Amino acid sequence: MATGADSMNNESYKRIDSILISQPKPERSPYFDIASKWDITIDWRPFIHVEGVTEKEFRKNRIRPDEFSAIIFTSKNSIEHFFRMCEEMRVQMSQQTKYFCISEAIANYLQKFIIYRKRKVFVGTRKIKDLESSFNKHKEKDNFLLPCSNLGSLDVVKYLEDSNINFKEAMMYRTVSSDLSDLKNITYDCLVFFSPLGIESLYENFPKFKQNETRLAVYGNSTTKAVEDKGLVVNIKAPAPESPSMSMALNNYLNKSNVK
Repeated sequence: MATGADSMNNESYKRIDSILISQPKPERSPYFDIASKWDITIDWRPFIHVEGVTEKEFRKNRIRPDEFSAIIFTSKNSIEHFFRMCEEMRVQMSQQTKYFCISEAIANYLQKFIIYRKRKVFVGTRKIKDLESSFNKHKEKDNFLLPCSNLGSLDVVKYLEDSNINFKEAMMYRTVSSDLSDLKNITYDCLVFFSPLGIESLYENFPKFKQNETRLAVYGNSTTKAVEDKGLVVNIKAPAPESPSMSMALNNYLNKSNVK
């Protein structure tokens, strides 16, 4: 990926005319307003994507989904790939199966795949601990399956282990770096990252990447650490007291860099 001249050690707030956000383009976004307000180009390109584990690969785990009476869903991806695997394995889940979803959004998404019965679906507000009362009612009788990615769900696993819940992890999909080779000779003034995996993808695609004058906008402490571990400079960071979102952080920066 092309970049500018010498590395920036001190922030100079040089003008930004182009931004690449390392995520899929949404239908609605405050970034659209930023592009219009500042008359700049904002492009979208996911640096990572999800691939399903093949049925052949999954069978090596000697796990059959229908041998579990309860399933824990932590994301929409986990729902999609769980039912994909069931279909490929020709497994029919019992109508008595219980489903534990860590948020209402995930529970609502589940309705695309099952006949929704509230007495069989238990919903948290955001974290696995929100389901504690539901787990306590059912953990003595049920065995739980946790569909997950190659990254796992460390906080979820720790909670389940600490709570003495009988469960098994099942990797059904993986997060991998996307092919970005078509960006090799394209220059952006600012790159926006939301996870350490985006940084990994950047270097997998461009091992000789140099920051030079490219501004890096990062979200979260783990992403910041991944950037700094590569010897790069974080120019724009969120969340922060004055900019709880990345869109606000970018807008605050542009108020300094792009004002004539």
